[in-house]
Amino acid sequence: MQFHLIRGRLFSVATAVVWTLAASLVAGLGANPGASLTVTADHADGVYAPGQPIHWRVDTSPPGAFSEVRYTLRRGGLTLMRQGKLMFTNALEEVAASLAEPGTLLLEIKATDAQGKTTRGLGGAIMAPGQISVSAPRPADFDAFWQAKLEQLAKVPAHPTLVPSESGKENVDYWQITMDNLRGTHIHGQLARPKGGDKKPAMLIVQWAGVYGLPKPWVTDPAAAGWLVLNLNAHDLPIDQSAEFYDQQSKGPLNDYPAIGNDDREQSYFLRMYLSAYRAAQYLAERPDWDGRTLLVTGASQGGLQTLMLAGLHPKITAAIAGVPAGCDLTGPQVGRSPGWPAWCYKTQGKDPAKVLEASRYYDVVNFARQVKCPVLVGVGLIDETCPAAGVLAAVNQMQGPKEVVFLPKGEHQAKNNTHAAFDARARVWKEALLKGEAAPVKRETVEPKPTRATQ
Repeated sequence: MQFHLIRGRLFSVATAVVWTLAASLVAGLGANPGASLTVTADHADGVYAPGQPIHWRVDTSPPGAFSEVRYTLRRGGLTLMRQGKLMFTNALEEVAASLAEPGTLLLEIKATDAQGKTTRGLGGAIMAPGQISVSAPRPADFDAFWQAKLEQLAKVPAHPTLVPSESGKENVDYWQITMDNLRGTHIHGQLARPKGGDKKPAMLIVQWAGVYGLPKPWVTDPAAAGWLVLNLNAHDLPIDQSAEFYDQQSKGPLNDYPAIGNDDREQSYFLRMYLSAYRAAQYLAERPDWDGRTLLVTGASQGGLQTLMLAGLHPKITAAIAGVPAGCDLTGPQVGRSPGWPAWCYKTQGKDPAKVLEASRYYDVVNFARQVKCPVLVGVGLIDETCPAAGVLAAVNQMQGPKEVVFLPKGEHQAKNNTHAAFDARARVWKEALLKGEAAPVKRETVEPKPTRATQ
């Protein structure tokens, strides 16, 4: 696997995955609006060998800013190992731990001021990242299930309909596109490409969670750079309605859409979404203006889920870029670690939990990942509680092709304070290379975990 130089440090995943755990800050609004809390591992990259001592330094500023500071330590972000109260000396305290097997630890600090306002910090560590495995076996009929769905899809003519409109850029053509999907549903998106008749590398952009429209620049900007680009709405909805329209859909028929049909693999809301992405990739691969060499799929969160799924399901995908991908290791609680969003095992109201869990296995990214053979770039937020690193790594470790992982030391899920910048920079480098027809620039160097002061 690969390395990254971030903030002057070398980060890698192979024998070691980066897990620098600096603080996640939630500003308090009490008597000390400038009060802060930081959590820092004694390995700046957060990587440890199994059984190696871990020390987190917890700093508060200014001294005495908080009346009480408590900590909780969880294995895999889920299984409680220890909790307690910190007694500060000179605004500094330390929490020590270790983990004997491959996996992750997540330290949560909650500091309360005299007004009752809370500042929260997160820190963590990862042991033997290259050995983190999936939490449940792949269903024996997984391939047969998806092959049957693709055969059903093939019997539905795509009927692509393109409606042109102004792109807003002088040298870019733009269309809205609709296609037919399984069971009378439809695919909605936008397509753009540079003007001119020559063949272009193709990019498919799939979307993060939520219900919203698709702004034109999401395709016209990459098209101006030279891409044939298709951007999909995750839902069977038009792409250019008012914010009020999408708000009504989100609060109405698409309220908590991930839970729709989640107890039946045949009825899951994500069946249509996955097949939409497949048909979109097939459409690009069949266009006469595709160059026949580069077909990139990219997205973040729910888009990252679709990206890795599609890289494993569609044979024409030549590269994938997935930021903080969702849908990884959905059976994680079976081995005591947090599942990735949409965490179907927790969405069981009125349903049989066993059926929900079983259905989730057919949509879990880890079960598509073993089919991924193209180069893949993956971004992992190291304090991401929505799409935890352990599950993402379980998926990455199944992949058969070249892979590069960018670890974001201060990255929670939403990229606050530009904490995903390192991944964004690598994604730009990848796209620039692929646009030129070059191979994916996968970094291959590795580093070993550093000794702690206790083992020096």
